[in-house]
Amino acid sequence: MTSVSRRQQQQQDASGGRAVHNVTKIGGSVLTLSALIYILCYLLLTNNDHPSTTATQTSVRLKESKEQILTSSSPTTRTQITMSKLATFETSMGTFKAELFGDKMPITVGNFMDLANSGFYDGVHFHRVIPNFMDQFGCPYAKDANSGRAGTGGPDPGTSFQGLDGQTYQRTSGGGIPDEVGQPHQRISNTAGTLSMANTGSPQSGGSQFFLNVNDNTFLDWFDQSTPSAHPVFGRIVEGYDLVEKISKVPTRNDNPVQPIKMISVRVA
Repeated sequence: MTSVSRRQQQQQDASGGRAVHNVTKIGGSVLTLSALIYILCYLLLTNNDHPSTTATQTSVRLKESKEQILTSSSPTTRTQITMSKLATFETSMGTFKAELFGDKMPITVGNFMDLANSGFYDGVHFHRVIPNFMDQFGCPYAKDANSGRAGTGGPDPGTSFQGLDGQTYQRTSGGGIPDEVGQPHQRISNTAGTLSMANTGSPQSGGSQFFLNVNDNTFLDWFDQSTPSAHPVFGRIVEGYDLVEKISKVPTRNDNPVQPIKMISVRVA
């Protein structure tokens, strides 16, 4: 602003007649040597002033643009960026990846992240796969691929984890977590390619087990009135869906893969 004011003052001085005072008319309009020197000095001053003014104005504009970008980003946008999570599933048949809906399902995703990144799922087998329906996984008893208890286990009772909403939650005596259902933003359907929580149908009975839909199983939605099922969706496959379909079609015995399919690791970043 100082440079701009100085230049404006110079222009005002010139138009005010200081340069005109040094002009002598000889026959026509002829400028004296002193007048020419004065004008040259004025031009040099104004040309030297221009870059600094431009640089100052550019700096101000860049600063204003940066502030505008920061303030124009809504809280929702910043939250979504912060809470965007990607889970990588490495199995004995290959790898697939899923986006987790941390912004809409912060408790469920927080629980899943706590289990996955602590190694809870490492070495566990898929214990129930049905073509054109789903692949179920996550029971700790399924570390033994032929365990008769597979499908009945969960996290340790009373353990705690942090949700993506910043709150700390304690699992129930059965290892269950709060059900994220009933709110408009939780209205996510069990369509093909989504990840959904397995439960017994009782409140807070979901813990570590989940399933991968390989069909549009909308009758499992909590907001579908055709059945009492209420399975909250918390993610969707973004890479390797063909592998998930392939897993659902392997030969089985009582829905359990004849050839065990092991989860080598699950990690969320």
